[in-house]
Amino acid sequence: MRILVLSDSHSALSFMRDCIRFYKPNAVVHLGDYFEDGKVMAEEFSSICFYQVPGNCDRYREVMGAPETLVTKVCGVKLFMTHGHLHGVKCGLSRLAVDARSTAAQAVLFGHTHEAYCECDQNGFWIVNPGSCGYYGGSAAVISVDNGKISDCRIVRQSDMQELF
Repeated sequence: MRILVLSDSHSALSFMRDCIRFYKPNAVVHLGDYFEDGKVMAEEFSSICFYQVPGNCDRYREVMGAPETLVTKVCGVKLFMTHGHLHGVKCGLSRLAVDARSTAAQAVLFGHTHEAYCECDQNGFWIVNPGSCGYYGGSAAVISVDNGKISDCRIVRQSDMQELF
């Protein structure tokens, strides 16, 4: 199974569409900035499960009832999803990692910094920031899941989808 992780789209929808069409994920996670972009994609690709949280730029928009942090199983893997601004991710990841590990999540997914990051520790815990799908040519993360475990995670860019263009 495949999970596509997107963040910080800021109304740039074309890269999001390209990623969904190219990678054909079983689920999509959108980590905010702009929450509405995830809703648009969920409507366009209604056969795919979508999960999303709002970002710091979404506080000025109508995002009633959307949790700032979502911890749930996606494709059989427990994920801790948040935009990152409430965990101070621009100053380090330790607070975020502690909160995520306390939920027994297999991975923490966050955005906010617009800088792609994907690391796995010796215990198999993943820390993933897909970067920004709306800036710098676009980036995203693709998580592969096998038998309820993350088997691979990688950052992808528009150049990785050359056959689309």
